Amino acid sequence: MFERQTESIRSLCYIWRQELKQMFHDEGVIIFFIVVPLLYPLLYSWIYNNEVVHEVPVVVVDESSTPLSRQFVRRCDASPDVKVLCHAADMDEAQSLVSRQVVKGIYLIPADFETRLNRLEQATVSVYCDMSLMLAYKAVFQTAQAVTQQMGSEINTSRTRQFTRREEQVSSRPLDYDEVALFNPTGGYGSSIIPAVLMLIIQQTLVLGIGMLAGTSREANRFSNLIPFSRQYHGMFRIVGGKAMAYLMVYIPLAAYLVLVVPWMFGFTAIGQWQPLLAFMVPYLLACTFFGMVVSCLVRYRENVMLLMVFVSIPLLFLSGISWPQTSIPGFWQGVSCLFPSTFGIRGFVRINTMGATLGEVLMEYQVLWVQTAVYFILACLVYRYQIHITRQTVRDRLADKKAEKANSQLLTPNS
Repeated sequence: MFERQTESIRSLCYIWRQELKQMFHDEGVIIFFIVVPLLYPLLYSWIYNNEVVHEVPVVVVDESSTPLSRQFVRRCDASPDVKVLCHAADMDEAQSLVSRQVVKGIYLIPADFETRLNRLEQATVSVYCDMSLMLAYKAVFQTAQAVTQQMGSEINTSRTRQFTRREEQVSSRPLDYDEVALFNPTGGYGSSIIPAVLMLIIQQTLVLGIGMLAGTSREANRFSNLIPFSRQYHGMFRIVGGKAMAYLMVYIPLAAYLVLVVPWMFGFTAIGQWQPLLAFMVPYLLACTFFGMVVSCLVRYRENVMLLMVFVSIPLLFLSGISWPQTSIPGFWQGVSCLFPSTFGIRGFVRINTMGATLGEVLMEYQVLWVQTAVYFILACLVYRYQIHITRQTVRDRLADKKAEKANSQLLTPNS
């Protein structure tokens, strides 16, 4: 019994040491395992560090040229989100500026703007937005909407005979509201999307690195080194466990850097406690590791895994339900998303880190990650057993060919 345990530990440590040696002697794997997780989140966070878009340039076509139209333009220009870059003589000139990307929107004030207001009729302001960038569209449209509502309230107040300022306030806005932004006080795009990107980076870089190692080993036929430790089925547990230990040894500190340090460095919302976050990251890292080992069986050459994982990165972000509502995703694609640890990892991490959820409140995601860990661990053992079986058969065929060649050469050589 003691000898069997000693052999198991020895084989486990051997595989762990061999995997670390291959890992740190491969420049491509070092890039995906260390350089990309360290630098890629910084690049994303710096890009979205401003959180919201300010001073979006717009052009004004003021066909009215009256005090009220100029007041509308001044208030829009005074807002933090819009900057009136210039005035255009007509819509053709304004559209030319939009097509050349000089401005992102057009405010068209018709000639009868003030005349209709003086007649107690409803006046309109036409807003034309460049929809290629949703943040710019939001700034241009919401600024015009806020200014028109404010000016409309002031016009209504001036036409009613109220005796006190309080009566004017109630008359202009009889039903008021308080806007409270939950979990994202700045309404920033970075605080919304970066936590999901960080979790996706963990999965994608881990799978890329494992796939490149497997592709290199398959090209060099290094699976033959594992044959002495796979004579029995339980040897697969040693192989998969030793490799997983090597990957986790690198990714545990990297995961702590991604989920704790990066949000703190850039001031993203992080109100979750470290205890549930730590408990949640354990099955996520394990599920990503074994998932990567299963995916690596599909890799014949080391370049294939880059094409595969880079292709699915953006779809996985959408399928997580962060950038697109989960309820609006078709049922088929929701089923596909359940195959990837990132889907439940992103949902659980965002709720814990950004919304302050406890582990019990993300229990479904937590349990699914443990189920994925068990399933992908078993699959990893099976695929590695199959790979070693193929390698063993290849080695036997080569030895048989060499023996046949040697026997033929002896028969063809004349006796001395």
